[in-house]
Amino acid sequence: MEDLVRVIAQALVEHPEEVRVKTIEDGSSTVIELRVAPSDMGKVIGKQGRIAKALRTVVKSAAAKTEQKVVVEIVQ
Repeated sequence: MEDLVRVIAQALVEHPEEVRVKTIEDGSSTVIELRVAPSDMGKVIGKQGRIAKALRTVVKSAAAKTEQKVVVEIVQ
């Protein structure tokens, strides 16, 4: 999942070298933290959060195969 989030985020931003993805196991769920350059934050979130929502939907669909709960958090 971490690689999927990294590839999508790097395709969206102007500074792909600053994309950082970290996976945190939290009991029955997995939290994926996505960090990008401050100037790229709007590109990852999108208008009214549409891109962030789409990213979360793709990851949730990919995780459904493993029956694992995965949460994507975009942090500064």
